[in-house]
Amino acid sequence: MDVTLLGTGAPAGLPRPHCPCAACATALGADARAATALLVDGALLLDLVPGAALAAARAGSSLGGVAQVLLTHPHDGPAVEVPAGLPRPGRVPDGRELALLTGHRVRAVAMDSPGTGYAVTGPDGLRLLYLPPGGAPAGLEEDTAETYDMVLADVVGRPDALAKLRAVGAVGPATDVVAVHLDHDVPPGAELRRRLAAAGARTVPDGTTLTVGAYEDVPDVPRRTLVLGGARSGKSVEAERRLEAFPGVLYVATGGTRGGDTEWAARVATHRERRPGSWRTAETCDLVPLLAQEGPPLLVDCLSLWLTDAMDSVGAWDDAEWADGGERALRERVAALTAAVRATSRTLVAVSNEVGSGIVPATASGRRYRDELGRLNAAFAAECEQVLLVVAGQPLVLRG
Repeated sequence: MDVTLLGTGAPAGLPRPHCPCAACATALGADARAATALLVDGALLLDLVPGAALAAARAGSSLGGVAQVLLTHPHDGPAVEVPAGLPRPGRVPDGRELALLTGHRVRAVAMDSPGTGYAVTGPDGLRLLYLPPGGAPAGLEEDTAETYDMVLADVVGRPDALAKLRAVGAVGPATDVVAVHLDHDVPPGAELRRRLAAAGARTVPDGTTLTVGAYEDVPDVPRRTLVLGGARSGKSVEAERRLEAFPGVLYVATGGTRGGDTEWAARVATHRERRPGSWRTAETCDLVPLLAQEGPPLLVDCLSLWLTDAMDSVGAWDDAEWADGGERALRERVAALTAAVRATSRTLVAVSNEVGSGIVPATASGRRYRDELGRLNAAFAAECEQVLLVVAGQPLVLRG
């Protein structure tokens, strides 16, 4: 089964008409995208968009053999003149299946927002799932879910849709996940590709024909990632974004609750509101046992607070205790943590502060903390496949 992407952009296209934003200004050439529409084996058109016939011709295809046109958007689509000879667009009711004379079977998938998704099974038995913009499947159950060979979805706008599909096995390791409905929320080009790769997805230019079931060399999702940055740099947002397309994430908060500190409580509340509802939270600095266990991905935020707890435990703030075994005890704790990172089989994203470029602390204990955090970051980074530095909300890839 072949799928030609006549467009891969949001309903308004990319760049958006008359939009002055930086993403739209740089959406040129292969990064310019028409509204998403799919032509399946030349027989089934999913979404009718302006210029569909011309887009098909540019891709070396024709709409002359289309036997069925189906709509996914919550509305009936843009005001588009139906090309001569093309069937009138329609919609399959949720849960119903449509069989085409071409041998394709199309089942309408209920969504958690207005619109319709379509699961298409080709004459060759291969399966693809196409979801509308801003939508995720509703009512998924692990016992009844089928694994798709290809999924085309709004990965940027609804990463949780991918998490839901992964949770029930509808997206597996061999599923080709292609991002469509791309808008100006993410700068096009390298940054878009980087974000999608972190979610186990990819994108292709308009006019690309994909073969369902064909192997695609998509970059593996890094198993261990360290995200560094200064205060309010966006490092926690970047870390959370890297796991929002995966189910059952365990968020490990190393800072505790700090009872009575209203400013800290407000920070914690902001973090919680950002996280997907399916994530769980553990407030602990005991990271080694978690890394040794099998389980869903871990997001540790942050190592700098873990270090504060570790230095408290060994009396690192007192010069005499530091000299009388405190330094050695801290080194052993850091070595145990980095060894656990090396041995872990879990997907791990950790956050830490990059403090070595700022003002030199005025106290000996402050300088000790700065130095030990630099050593911890370096040791932890050495065990990670990918290391990022976030500056002004912009992630710079240091490794991977």
